[in-house]
Amino acid sequence: MFWKKKVQQVDYDRENWRPVLKCSICNGEQVAGFKNIRTGEFREDSFIRNPSELEEFMEKYGITELQKEY
Repeated sequence: MFWKKKVQQVDYDRENWRPVLKCSICNGEQVAGFKNIRTGEFREDSFIRNPSELEEFMEKYGITELQKEY
C-alpha cells in the first residue's frame, strides 16, 4: 500500500507576490514560482514535470488558483 507524501505547508507574501506557472511555448517546459506584483520579478520555486508535482506545489503554498504565463 502506498501513502501520499505529507507536504509541509509554507506561507508566502501574498501582498507583494502572486503564484505563477511559467510555460514555454517551444518545448512545453513548466516552472512554478512567484511574480512580484510591483516589479515583475519572477522567483522560480519548482520545475514541474507532471501533474502531481504541480499539485504538490499548490498544496505546499495553499494555492487554489494558478495563473499561466507564456
